[in-house]
Amino acid sequence: MSGAPRLLFVTHNVPRFTGDAAGSFVLRLAVALRDAGAHVDILAPGAPGLAAHDELEGIDIERVAYARDDHMTLAYTGTMAEAVKGSWSGRLAFMQLLWAMRRATARAVSRARRAGTPYDVVHVHWWFPSGLALLGLSGATLPPRVITMHGSDVRLGAGLAPAHPIMRAVLKGAAVRTAVSSWLAATASRIAGVPVDVSPMPVDIRLFDAAHAQPAARRGVLFVGRLNAQKGIGDLLESMAAPQCAHLALDIVGDGPDEQSLRARATALGLDKRITWHGRLSQQDLAPRYRQAEVVVIPSRGEGLGLVAVEAQLCGTPVIAYADAGLLDVVQPAHGGTLVPPGDIAALSSAIAAVVSSHDVANTRGESARQHMLTTFSPAAVAERYLSHYAVAIGGSRVERTA
Repeated sequence: MSGAPRLLFVTHNVPRFTGDAAGSFVLRLAVALRDAGAHVDILAPGAPGLAAHDELEGIDIERVAYARDDHMTLAYTGTMAEAVKGSWSGRLAFMQLLWAMRRATARAVSRARRAGTPYDVVHVHWWFPSGLALLGLSGATLPPRVITMHGSDVRLGAGLAPAHPIMRAVLKGAAVRTAVSSWLAATASRIAGVPVDVSPMPVDIRLFDAAHAQPAARRGVLFVGRLNAQKGIGDLLESMAAPQCAHLALDIVGDGPDEQSLRARATALGLDKRITWHGRLSQQDLAPRYRQAEVVVIPSRGEGLGLVAVEAQLCGTPVIAYADAGLLDVVQPAHGGTLVPPGDIAALSSAIAAVVSSHDVANTRGESARQHMLTTFSPAAVAERYLSHYAVAIGGSRVERTA
């Protein structure tokens, strides 16, 4: 590849405003690539109240209208699959979204060609829905495609056998396929029968950085994530009721469909006086929460990567997680992390008590984890990796790797 590439990102999730957590890693990658000399534009679905054209951190974003303004509710909230399954109106809106994104992508590519500034690569984030929207478009219509899988799309494919042929067709249409963790790459490769490279997304190390002013003393346990079964917050509540954790406070950041039942469970366990429910927080408000916590606990199953673990460890806060899926890439005992068997409540309680028993031990673990995160997830390191993927895509060949 000669010169810096011109890239079109196609995604269903990217920040709607400064500080928005939705798809923040997609914007981080765009900014990192821009800083490395590439040109990046982003194409994403519309949503109520969003302008058709926007700019965040110097990156142009086109928001594609696919329904009446108040009906464009599928993207950005992490509930697309539930909305599509739940009603015929959700299915209709989904088909409209696919068609609108397909047409808008073809138009954007054609417009750039006519202007004499053609895109070198279309980088598709999530095979579902964005990759599906572009299925069947020829090489004459689009430049080479790179597809990155982030987690929800692979879990969907793995859990729905009829989707396997569709996923296989989408991935085979790409010049390069990546996933953000080893587990996702292996799962996608097994389903589609094609090589998938492991390439994580970058994290904003300017925000999640232990170099920021530290509080005088760290306090308690922190959970960050959707309040649903997959994130395992119920297991954490059970572990906090154990005698060795009875002196610890718990901060819960996030919202989700199970919030009311989880609050009821916390009450039944006698945890009300030790829990603070914060709801959803912006990235700016979340960073100090990480730095104030003694430990962040992530009892998730099937996690695509574990972005919360990356952010917490960048802040120098040790992480305890279930030894499952993408978290195995991020939370590593050799680098200060603690892993426990999924579903083992007693082991989870014991791990929490052990980490918070000594501030010196916790700080040492946190600093070791921080250094590992910097070498793996810094924007510059991730941008370099993706520039090499684009070079392979543009060159029309690839080095075959096993996932």
